[in-house]
Amino acid sequence: MFDQWGVRPTYVVDHPIASATSSAEILRTFVREQRCEVGAHLHPWVNPPLRESPGAEASYPGNLPADLEGEKLRCLVATIEETIGVRPRAYQAGRYGFGRSTAALLEELGFDVDLSCSPAFDYSSDGGPDHSRASTQPGWFGRRRDLLSVPITGAFVGAAGAWAGPLHRVASTGPLRSLRAPAVLSRLGLAERLRLSPEGFDLSALQRLTRFLRAAGSDVFVLGLHSPSFLPGCTPYVRTEADLRRLFDTCRAYYEYFFRELGGRHATASELYDELMAGRAGVQP
Repeated sequence: MFDQWGVRPTYVVDHPIASATSSAEILRTFVREQRCEVGAHLHPWVNPPLRESPGAEASYPGNLPADLEGEKLRCLVATIEETIGVRPRAYQAGRYGFGRSTAALLEELGFDVDLSCSPAFDYSSDGGPDHSRASTQPGWFGRRRDLLSVPITGAFVGAAGAWAGPLHRVASTGPLRSLRAPAVLSRLGLAERLRLSPEGFDLSALQRLTRFLRAAGSDVFVLGLHSPSFLPGCTPYVRTEADLRRLFDTCRAYYEYFFRELGGRHATASELYDELMAGRAGVQP
């Protein structure tokens, strides 16, 4: 599917994938054939050293002590270099768990792009970060302002306009949530929380989100999903072969919409970084 559309996915890989001979060999081949970019994805509970107390809060890498988060990320980068043969330039924190020490670690290890921001989504109920008010646009950050944040595309959309986010947040708390108030708001077309992903969202939702963000001035879109969804039974989104066909059909139909109808183009995480950095420096890309 990716080859058909000329898409070079950015695979952010965790330690089990990077350290397993079979998966590392596949990714090494894809890299050699220039069919993908490989980034780093830190899931603390499966990434050495395993010194934290397991639990929901510790599953967000940004919640770990800075020295432990650093040790884990250095281990992951070294493993990717050793087994896949590339130095990752893109990073995504597991569970979108970017923390207070993460930016400094990314600078230290030579990363260029962070994909950890998940606009419209709040993970604070079990100790994670709240991205519900985050911008959908890429932005420069870090001590030298040369790290690029590229948010996973998501937003509150609906007839409520600027009130869609606040409405959805209120509906998602306390007794209103138990009354399925967010679903009611969505069915009424007032406020719905969407992510640009075939996992849990159909083509119509992806198109609504894209149109909404384009009208708001966005011109960078990140379509994301988890690789276990390509094997039925591994995620809640794909339980059967029929679910898998729907997922592929949604991806293909969205590519048709994005590339042909909208005239969009594809870039990997580091390609986007290089282009935006060149533009910032006043260099014609």
